[in-house]
Amino acid sequence: MPSPRTALILRGILALVLGVVAVAWPGITVGAFVILFAVYAFLAGVMEAGHAFRSTGGLAVAGRLLLALVDVAAGVVALAWPGITALVLVWWVAAWAFAAGVAELVAAFGAGRAAGERALYGLTGLISLALGVVLAIRPDLGAVSLATLWGLFSIVSGVTSLVLAANLARAREAFALPA
Repeated sequence: MPSPRTALILRGILALVLGVVAVAWPGITVGAFVILFAVYAFLAGVMEAGHAFRSTGGLAVAGRLLLALVDVAAGVVALAWPGITALVLVWWVAAWAFAAGVAELVAAFGAGRAAGERALYGLTGLISLALGVVLAIRPDLGAVSLATLWGLFSIVSGVTSLVLAANLARAREAFALPA
């Protein structure tokens, strides 16, 4: 089992590499997301089929087998039509952003909040609504933009992990803690 410092270093390096790849080739990253979704759907289908054969009731078996077929069908559709799958992914994110924006705006006008807190909720809600609208209007650019943003996030996350690992090493030296 690696030490916490080693784990942070490995996580940081992996996040940096994935982030750079995502920023450099966002189209390939979107394709990889689609393939990962397809693999997930196939695995979920296999798991549901396994649960079906361990079930005792006829209705439970039929329901789980139907769910397994839906999962496998989703995986096949993702591989057969990756563009449509990426488009649906962007629409899901757009719907989530829109719903989150509405919730944030409702929270902004809720009772019992300080003015600064209400302003932050309102600003976050407006930004989230704008993201949802933009993604819904231009989902083609949305998929590439989401891949690029994920890449940038991964780069920041990787740098953060590496800084934490360095700080952990310094803290161990300063306090003479075991590795």
